[in-house]
Amino acid sequence: MPLETDDENPMTPYQLPFPKDAQEEIVVPNAIPEDERIWVPQTETVSFRPLCLSRSQGYWTNLLRVRQSGVLSRHRHPQPVHGFVLKGRWHYLEHDWVASEGGYVYEPPGETHTLVVPEDVEEMITYFTVNGAMVYVDPYGKVLGYEDVFTKIEMCRDHYAAVGLGADYVDQFIR
Repeated sequence: MPLETDDENPMTPYQLPFPKDAQEEIVVPNAIPEDERIWVPQTETVSFRPLCLSRSQGYWTNLLRVRQSGVLSRHRHPQPVHGFVLKGRWHYLEHDWVASEGGYVYEPPGETHTLVVPEDVEEMITYFTVNGAMVYVDPYGKVLGYEDVFTKIEMCRDHYAAVGLGADYVDQFIR
């Protein structure tokens, strides 16, 4: 159903300039890339593909790919996280639900959980938007490490330089 409008020709694109300080959009035609060099390894079997690294707002969106079963990490989120499962499934030890292909997960601030990929899953890919940081902890909350948008950018720069794409390859995803 079309929207009601007083516009004589709704197919005419916007004719004025965008705000002078507006950032450029990011368009990623092949979000799940065929080129393995695009995936940034975190371990031998865990990697991520950056989509948007917002240093100005402190969040990142990426595809997380896991090619192993078992415990991936125990971590805490001081800010909200959104996830959409594209392939495979996973769950948290602390909850009784399973995130399956086609499913959406909202993780509220303050969540601490242990991500597990079941043994019969060969590959899991989930689109995540992570705000703030991921704080890695032991079972009693002792901080073991963290990731934020700046550590993600650094990982990307190092990896893309090493695989011949150039450290600045990541710049297209930074806002």
